[in-house]
Amino acid sequence: MLLSRVAERMYWFGRYCERAENTARLVNVNANLLLDLPGMVKHIWADTINITGVADMFYKKYSRADERNVIKFMLADLVNPGSIASSVKLAREDARTTREIIPAEAWEKINEFHIYVKKNVDKALKREGRHKFLTNVIDYCNQITGLLFGSMSHGEPYHFIRIGRNLERADMTTRIVDVGCINLLQDQPDIPDAFDNMLWMTVLRSLSAYQMYRQNVPDRVNGEDVVEFLLKDKQFPRSVYHCLGEMETCFQELPLHDQPLRSVTHTKRMVNEASISKLLEKGLHEFIDQVQIDFGEIHNNVAQTWFGQTVEQGQEQKQA
Repeated sequence: MLLSRVAERMYWFGRYCERAENTARLVNVNANLLLDLPGMVKHIWADTINITGVADMFYKKYSRADERNVIKFMLADLVNPGSIASSVKLAREDARTTREIIPAEAWEKINEFHIYVKKNVDKALKREGRHKFLTNVIDYCNQITGLLFGSMSHGEPYHFIRIGRNLERADMTTRIVDVGCINLLQDQPDIPDAFDNMLWMTVLRSLSAYQMYRQNVPDRVNGEDVVEFLLKDKQFPRSVYHCLGEMETCFQELPLHDQPLRSVTHTKRMVNEASISKLLEKGLHEFIDQVQIDFGEIHNNVAQTWFGQTVEQGQEQKQA
């Protein structure tokens, strides 16, 4: 069994790399919605801050949740542990301290990624430079994921990277669904169907899910099918159910896995049995809140089982 320090570093390396990519995707979906949705839709940048769970931290530093402040906080602010700059910096540090574990090519790529973000993140604060920066962030993360898959032995260190990556990925998929379904269109009863469909297409594209969705769902793009696909599809890599299945597989390969395996199996069953049509009528936001609470429980079980942390320590590390 790995030393708990190394296991924890691998887990957080997986989470931070995925967090950088997911933050880029979340900012992208908001930026695209500004362009796609009609003027009658009141777009509130504060929703992005609320969804990521860092509102208290944001409002200690900024008085208004306007576009410039939110973008700066989400992309460049090192005080925010969920910003792209913070996530890449922390991922690099985890990689640096475990260089003997990960392939040299992966270390070189994360180092290159860190340098790119430091040099270019300020350009992304303006709209004209933002799309290119966010696209490059996503590309770097995909390259690192591919390098690890293709050149790292699929033993215990890799399992912890996969656990971290899939927990972070599942969490952000629920948050992006939340952006589309609840926070942007609530109290907007006069939105035409065409724009409602456009919203769901934007949500799918933000997760690189549009093409796979169209292959699996013959009907036009609509809210119920999109939410069903992103929460419950068994084969799409960014669906919540698939991510939970990936974690379940990794847990089974590790010793002392009873409690983490029980928690992920419980959440997987809850997602699979959910009635999306009923949740869309009333209760999807609350359901997503419960799923995210379950994700926190899975994290705590991982931390207690393999990193020698208490629940409180695990919660502190998750915020850090």
